[in-house]
Amino acid sequence: MKKIILFVAVVMMAGFSTTAMAQTFATVSATPAGAKLIVPMTLSQTSPLHFGTINLLDGKTAGTVLLPSNSLVRVPSAGVALSIVAPYATNAAYNVTGTMNATYALTLPATVVVTETVGATAVMTISALTARFNGAAADAVVSTLSATGTDNFTVGGTLTVTAAQIGGIYAGTFPVTVDYN
Repeated sequence: MKKIILFVAVVMMAGFSTTAMAQTFATVSATPAGAKLIVPMTLSQTSPLHFGTINLLDGKTAGTVLLPSNSLVRVPSAGVALSIVAPYATNAAYNVTGTMNATYALTLPATVVVTETVGATAVMTISALTARFNGAAADAVVSTLSATGTDNFTVGGTLTVTAAQIGGIYAGTFPVTVDYN
């Protein structure tokens, strides 16, 4: 009898309980997932930036030599004239590789300093560096890699020859950087 009373008491407590427990949940069946893999970019130089041989006209007048990014036709001004003596002018030329069809940006310095290689006391400045990408109609600093992940470009600029610039062979280096956008 005690068992029956206990059983009835448990059933009655359960019947009068106001809290109901139910388990519910939600599911999203198409949650997006993914990844983007990029190929490391490489940049290789195939030709140096060289303004060729330049004649100082009077040794007292400053001048400039413009070497366009897409041409070897130099444009002199003021106290300099162009020479046909070697070495000849060359645009800096570069090959780029990376992820196919990806856009990238090119960074060039504002100026480059070249120093006379024998005395190392005289300097000249190259400024207004510009780049022309393969097949482009105008200078730019952004391009797109091809479907095979390649591109190339050439660089030009303006060499400033100061008044009383000393004759000699001038050389220097400058950084060129490419990176994905």
